[in-house]
Amino acid sequence: MKAVGTVGHDREASTAERLASAESFCAENRLRFTAARRRVFEILLDEQKALGAYDILERLDADGLGSQPPIAYRALDFLVKHGFVRRIERLSAYVACLQPRETHDPAVMICRICDSVEETTFASSRGMLGAAARDAGFLIEQTVVEAIGVCANCRAAGAV
Repeated sequence: MKAVGTVGHDREASTAERLASAESFCAENRLRFTAARRRVFEILLDEQKALGAYDILERLDADGLGSQPPIAYRALDFLVKHGFVRRIERLSAYVACLQPRETHDPAVMICRICDSVEETTFASSRGMLGAAARDAGFLIEQTVVEAIGVCANCRAAGAV
């Protein structure tokens, strides 16, 4: 998989700043930011690409944090639940959310040629989806959009 794009996000915020923000969030909400959870988030921030659970597990094992799949999956479940990480369904992979403490609806654009991933935001409560939900009396709590297409790099390379 290729590097994750960060459309609309602060590309300059460091891994250390994002880890500190996650630690602060966990402390404020009395959540345990265990060594495995911290390391999984750090791996995804450092790699800046979508990784599968087994790729993450290999890195955890190399760090001495264990080699059993539940270690990685429990950490990923926690990080996804609290908005630090997004699961990319199409790729069966995970990517660090670069705006974890901000309420937003992510839209993930996945290149069908190179598997690059770019995240941006949109307002699900506006537009056709929001209108349909309101008409049905439905309250949207979370929306994740995965769009499949061709990235700018692949288009420029003539891969279309």
